[in-house]
Amino acid sequence: MGLEDEIQELEDEIASTPYNKSTEAHIGRLKSKLAEKKEKLEQQSGSGGGGGYGVEKHGDATVALVGFPSVGKSTLLNALTNAESETGAYEFTTLDVYPGMLKHKGANIQILDVPGLIEGAAGGRGGGQEVLSVVRTADLIVFMVSVFDIDQYDRLSEELYKNKIRLDTEPPRVTIRKKAKDGLSVNSSVDLDLDEETVKSVLREHGYVNADVTIGEQVDLDRLIDGVMDNREYVPSLVAVNKADLIEPDYLPTVEAELEARDIDPDEAIFISAEKEKGLDGLTEEIWEKLGLIRIYMDKPGRGVDREEPLILREGDTVDDACEKLGGSFDDRFRFARVTGPSAKHDEQQVGRDHELADEDVLRIIARR
Repeated sequence: MGLEDEIQELEDEIASTPYNKSTEAHIGRLKSKLAEKKEKLEQQSGSGGGGGYGVEKHGDATVALVGFPSVGKSTLLNALTNAESETGAYEFTTLDVYPGMLKHKGANIQILDVPGLIEGAAGGRGGGQEVLSVVRTADLIVFMVSVFDIDQYDRLSEELYKNKIRLDTEPPRVTIRKKAKDGLSVNSSVDLDLDEETVKSVLREHGYVNADVTIGEQVDLDRLIDGVMDNREYVPSLVAVNKADLIEPDYLPTVEAELEARDIDPDEAIFISAEKEKGLDGLTEEIWEKLGLIRIYMDKPGRGVDREEPLILREGDTVDDACEKLGGSFDDRFRFARVTGPSAKHDEQQVGRDHELADEDVLRIIARR
């Protein structure tokens, strides 16, 4: 029996086994085996030396446009950036990954138009594995769906999930520390719904015999396995609903209901027309917000504050992160910094490397000569 047959057999057994407390540990073992075999199949598929898509990341952040063939990604890329991705009213127009650069608020945001995903992409159909490998490296995923086919989102998100991409969530707080003896020990800061034996059975399936496991949140079986596998990508996303110019006003409630059925707030989805270039300002601003980018205006000695070309950082970044992005040798020369703006208690506040910066701060670094 080949790996694909073994995977199918496990999936069938999981689907046919009723979930309850008495079967929980068994299903946990099955799901763990399934995850391991899928990992092995992916490694075998990747060892064939296929072409793939080698896209070098540029700019301050990278966004992947994800959608089915002919949904309008190429048209959107061309409208947002300086790229010239081929467009056409037929499927599979884009046969390679096309990058473009969106310039917004002083930031350079790389937009990748990836080949249209089809069902079965995670299993390799239509070059899907190569496409998904590019998506995994993105800082933000923009789902592009037709206003007449909102259910495309279901199939797209399922393909990403199968390829170990977790949307709009943080990694599970599961830590594992191997030890030499004494078996498995499970510690939790919450009252877990999973019983201890289920947790241990999952760990054993992944090769842990002696280890201390700490769980810091409520997790189900899938989240537990994600924490144990530790090879998932956690990426924020947003939804762009294309061809919104073609719907009648009385059809809008139907579209909103379909979005809500998928836990997508209609007020947070961005309605656009890529062809007519409508709604693109709102989409650009939402991309900026989702990426969590901030502008830092550098106060340059003898030249004043540069507001034309800000230093682009991420929310939560510190003076130390700013020094790193600026380059040069600050390790030995850094004395202190002065900050004026939202993160400062007062103008010209003297701060150290660990000071957390905010959007539109003015930063001056004082260094030894």
